[in-house]
Amino acid sequence: MSDPSLLVVGAHPDDCSIKAGGIAAKYVEAGRDVTFLSVTDGSAGHHEDDRETVAARRERETEAVAETLGVDYEVFDIPDGELEPSLDHRRRLTRFVRGVDPDLVLGPRPNDYHPDHRYTAELLRDTAYMLIVPNVCPDTPPMDENPVFGYVADGFEKPAPFEPDVVVDVSDAVDRKLDALDCHESQVYEWLPYTFGVLDEVPDGDAERREWLAEAGLDSFAENTEVNVADRFRAALRDRYGADRGTAVEHAEAVEISQYGAELTDERREDLFFF
Repeated sequence: MSDPSLLVVGAHPDDCSIKAGGIAAKYVEAGRDVTFLSVTDGSAGHHEDDRETVAARRERETEAVAETLGVDYEVFDIPDGELEPSLDHRRRLTRFVRGVDPDLVLGPRPNDYHPDHRYTAELLRDTAYMLIVPNVCPDTPPMDENPVFGYVADGFEKPAPFEPDVVVDVSDAVDRKLDALDCHESQVYEWLPYTFGVLDEVPDGDAERREWLAEAGLDSFAENTEVNVADRFRAALRDRYGADRGTAVEHAEAVEISQYGAELTDERREDLFFF
């Protein structure tokens, strides 16, 4: 496998940056292709603006992320909060993934508080095998082999907790991840702080807000939990990088491999998680 490519799929326009912004930045730095997809338009995600306004803002925010990170970014026109795991949506996602032709696909687990997240996970799971079946969506050429599918980290415990197969150090990419998150102004400085009850803590100035995001917001946004990913999976980091570096890692991202895609062999692990 040479120069493997990455597809990150989220239910909403900020999900990809929150959950896998560090991994994406490492891929881009290595000269590899990265695509982000938001399955919905994000139009429900605000406490003041109406859907039309929010959708337009979030579209502009994804364009800023694409330029900032150096990724391709697509947004489906499915209304936020109204996603269903329908056959039409499965076909649409199948065609999209085939067009991108990624080696690694990252997305949410089926266990999640938000129905859009759950149904995005279900659609990805249902898409996985169909990518190589010629008679499914025959208008789009099938892939030669399934990509590796992985779940991004979350803090949900039931019915089963997140159990990573790969935990990677993204400390040297955290500034680029923060730059991407900073593009999602309507979310990281307005909607999410509102839902967390900390809107009054968000500073007014641009520089001050970014500093606040780095110091107070990044880890809680990343997992829906106050536990830092690196601290949560410190033992896995030490196993991967050795005791000294593993102990020093400040920012990490974790992936649980899905059984519905290609197997994560030792060779694929080295190629896909090369950092």
